[in-house]
Amino acid sequence: MVMQLVGTHDGLVELGPDGTALVTHLEGRGIDAIAVDTTGCWALVDGAEVWHAASDRTDWQQRAQAPADTRLTCLLPGPHGLLVGTSGAHLLRPDEHGRPRPIDAFDDLAGRAEWYTPWGGPPDTRSLAAGADGTVYAGVHVGGIVSSGDGYRSWHQTSLDIHADVHQVVTVADHPDLVLSACAEGLAVSDDQGGHWRIDDHGLHATYARAVAVVGDTVVLSASTGPDGRQSALYRRPVTGDGPFERCRNGLPEWFDDNIDTGCLAAHQDTVAAAEPGGGIWRSDDRGVTWSRLATVAGSVHSLALAF
Repeated sequence: MVMQLVGTHDGLVELGPDGTALVTHLEGRGIDAIAVDTTGCWALVDGAEVWHAASDRTDWQQRAQAPADTRLTCLLPGPHGLLVGTSGAHLLRPDEHGRPRPIDAFDDLAGRAEWYTPWGGPPDTRSLAAGADGTVYAGVHVGGIVSSGDGYRSWHQTSLDIHADVHQVVTVADHPDLVLSACAEGLAVSDDQGGHWRIDDHGLHATYARAVAVVGDTVVLSASTGPDGRQSALYRRPVTGDGPFERCRNGLPEWFDDNIDTGCLAAHQDTVAAAEPGGGIWRSDDRGVTWSRLATVAGSVHSLALAF
């Protein structure tokens, strides 16, 4: 039984398999990111706190708080402990008392002086992912993808051009060397843990990609004409190979009103779900072939996860 967890500006809304709203957790708080692992559910709250609840999601506890003047942007309950990305393109690792400890090796990375944002502000750590072998990948906006294979002790810049404008990085459980990234040029693909990359955009109507998820043997990608989200759509194709993308049409609108954003595509087994910023929740139980509108939640949506 798959439950949808929707992070909104006014709490974490839990939807049943049929789309019925069951309960709202952390009501009145903005839920910027959600992660589900074997210990339960993690939520990044108001850009400032990390909360956790067991699998039944009944008893929420604060686990970490951001340092002053720092905005938390993403989180990963990874193989070497909780990892949190921040504004300014930093990483924190909360200790056993919830005190955020900076990862100095990430801050000392050669080449980070070249990271930037198109509007002139400081870059952010935008997404995090862990491979089956424990390698962790950090997507920096705008700064490419950085990886660590030794428990966060050392980091190195992968060979992806930082100007590809990375939005989300994911790994593939059945293919430990495969890394995928939704970026402004399409889908960035590495078959060797970031040693080499190619950009796949065959079949896309436009290349600006904000979100990517892997559902079974299929990758689902959001794509639009740019940051304003015009002509936003979903695409699918096999995880392996370099064949063209196929537009997801069955059950979906001609265009979404805005980008399906980073952290708003989620997958488990054969199920993949997508959340529109305006509250529309869509789900496919056949790896993106057919879709249905599951629900519409109130307010703006910031994140999505599947619990099972």
